[in-house]
Amino acid sequence: MLKPYVFFLFFSCTFVVQGQASSETPSQPAQDSVKTHFVKNLGNGYIPTKYFNFDLRYLIKFNQYEGIRTGIGGITNEAFSEKFRVNGYGVYGFRDHRFKYSVGGSARLNEPTNTWLGLSYTDDLQETGSTKFLTDKRFFQFFEPRLLNINLFHKHITKALTLGHAITPNIQTETEWTLSDIDPTYNYNFVTNNGLLHAFRLSTAKIAVQWQPLNTTEILETHSKPKEQFPIITLQYTKSFKNLLNSDLAFSKWDFRTIYQTGKEHISEITLVAGVASGDIPLTHLYHAYPNNINKETVMQRFSVAGINSFETMFFNEFFSDRFATLQFKHFLKPFYISNRYKPQLVLISRYAIGDTKHPERHENVTFGSLKKGYTESGFEINKLFFGFGLSFTYRYGAYHLPQIDDNVAFKFTFNLSL
Repeated sequence: MLKPYVFFLFFSCTFVVQGQASSETPSQPAQDSVKTHFVKNLGNGYIPTKYFNFDLRYLIKFNQYEGIRTGIGGITNEAFSEKFRVNGYGVYGFRDHRFKYSVGGSARLNEPTNTWLGLSYTDDLQETGSTKFLTDKRFFQFFEPRLLNINLFHKHITKALTLGHAITPNIQTETEWTLSDIDPTYNYNFVTNNGLLHAFRLSTAKIAVQWQPLNTTEILETHSKPKEQFPIITLQYTKSFKNLLNSDLAFSKWDFRTIYQTGKEHISEITLVAGVASGDIPLTHLYHAYPNNINKETVMQRFSVAGINSFETMFFNEFFSDRFATLQFKHFLKPFYISNRYKPQLVLISRYAIGDTKHPERHENVTFGSLKKGYTESGFEINKLFFGFGLSFTYRYGAYHLPQIDDNVAFKFTFNLSL
């Protein structure tokens, strides 16, 4: 299952190393500038060309519903236009035998405030129970660990209108209106006052505000990768309107997240995430706590790749909530110096989740539990043991401790690579 990713990882690493190993020439400064530009874009997940940057996020992935998912995507760059950009992708799933795609474009309305107005049309899948903050913008990993084992998706055809605006250099806002036709890929019905719904239409508006009080830098160019200034505080509100453009359900959601990091050689990081939803909330828009444990019998059968902020001992689809909170603590010890190239690092981790669902009986043909007693797990990671790979060990304890001891254990790979 990991073979496509391993091949891609080693190919990418080799490609970067070879690019940095060229011999000196009289035009070395110019070559260094080109290489720096290339590596910077590669670190953000792009392979740049003159007018268009190819997006590596769509090259190859794997999940339990699509199997191997492969395709191509990209976005125009500043050489094409500093005021307009066009983006899109097309992918194919070899297990579900279905083509997915997205096309979009945006125009800059104001440069000093980095204000962009965008339109997009997307026909794709989304993980049930997942929540994305609009202000998160682009996030790239060479591969996404949790994605390997996700099996609960819903199809969606979404038309979106977006507006991004920086009120100040440390306050970013994003607004989005969407019209989505949603069809779960699994056997599911949502009980409403007018009967059962399997597929449905939603007309929603979102607004998100991200505040970095210590960020005093100027507005950055598109595709740049700034150094994060902590704390990062994000608040997002979602409203679904019933009967607007034939929308079937009305609900609202408040989502909050704050990330704080302190220290230099020994770094501590705390992440608090919370969400509250009310109204007619289908399973697709409930919350999970980012579980990352496969429903298999033995520890070694569950051996996979650990996520960044996921609950490694929590089984997929084990819990869903309409109100929840998670608290995660990580402490990064100073890397062990073995050689200039070999510096493994020990990370201590503890996670806590709490939540509940008011009306679980409204979700037919699915079974899930409640987090109202509080879920706890702790463990450690030893990262960068070999080509970015490491190992993690996590143990589940407290109110949701399971009778079989090995069912509470998660032993996995980790992967950390930075360019």
